[in-house]
Amino acid sequence: MNIENFKSILPKYKTIFFDAFGVLKNYNGLLPDIDKTFEYLKEQNQDFYILTNDASRSPKQLAESYHKLGLYAITEDKIISSGMITKEYIDLKVDGGIVAYLGTKNSAQYLEGNGTRLVPVSEIDDSNIGEVNALVLLDDEGFDWFKDLNKTVNLLRKRTIPAIVANTDNTYPVNQHDVAIAIGGVATMIESILGRRFIRFGKPDTTMFMFAYDLLKQKMTISKREILMVGDTLHTDILGGNKFGIDTALVLTGNTRIDDAETKIKSMGIVPTHICESAVIENN
Repeated sequence: MNIENFKSILPKYKTIFFDAFGVLKNYNGLLPDIDKTFEYLKEQNQDFYILTNDASRSPKQLAESYHKLGLYAITEDKIISSGMITKEYIDLKVDGGIVAYLGTKNSAQYLEGNGTRLVPVSEIDDSNIGEVNALVLLDDEGFDWFKDLNKTVNLLRKRTIPAIVANTDNTYPVNQHDVAIAIGGVATMIESILGRRFIRFGKPDTTMFMFAYDLLKQKMTISKREILMVGDTLHTDILGGNKFGIDTALVLTGNTRIDDAETKIKSMGIVPTHICESAVIENN
C-alpha cells in the first residue's frame, strides 16, 4: 500500500472537496494543525468546499462551529451539506402542506420555505396527518426513539408520500472505540420494516457532488479531472467521488485506520486514487 504525502498530490487539482468528520475534526475537536492546510490552499489559490452528510445544522451554524474551534477559513459559502440538497428537493417537489421531520428544531429550521409547514413527527396525529406531503429524516436527536419511530412507521403506512433521508451515514464515532446510530441507520431499519426505498441525499449519492460541481462551474472553468475528494470512509466519501468520476484521497485519521486500510480496500473493491496519513500540511 503506497502512502503519499498529502501536500505532494495537491498541485494537479484546482479544487479540493473535504469531508468533515475524520478529515478535519474528530471527537476531540479539530485535527492538530489542520488550519495550516487551509493557509496553504489560500497561498496556492486553490479553492475548496466541505462536503458533509451532516444535516443536523444549517451551513451557517456548521461554519460557526468551526469558528468556535479556531478555524476561520471555513465560511458558510464553503459548506455543502446533504441538508441543502434536501431543501432544494422540498422547494421543487413538495407543494405546500406539512413536511414532517425526525430531528432537532435546528436541523429543520433551514428547510423552511415554499409555503410548507415543518412539523415534528411527535405532533402528527389524526387531525393533521392528511396534510403531510413529505417526511424528512434529518438527525438522530430531537425525538423520542420509541414513540416517534413507531409514529413514523405508521405515518408512512397510511400516507403515500416521499421519505427523504438527509444524512445517509449509518453510524458516527462518539469516542475512539464506540459509535452511535446515525439517522441513515434508522432510515435503513424503517425501510426494511416497510419494504420500500427512501430518497437519499448525501455521499455516496452523486447529487451532492453534482451540486458542488455546478457551483464551481459558475465561478471558473474546471473539469472533473481538476477536483479531488478527500475523505476517511471508503463506502461514502471515496465511493461517492469514484462514482462521480473525480480523483479521491483516503486519509487515515478517521473511520479507516492504517492497520486495516489495505484489507478494507481489497474486500470492498473501493479503490482511492491516493492514500495519505492525513490532510494536514506540515510546515517545511
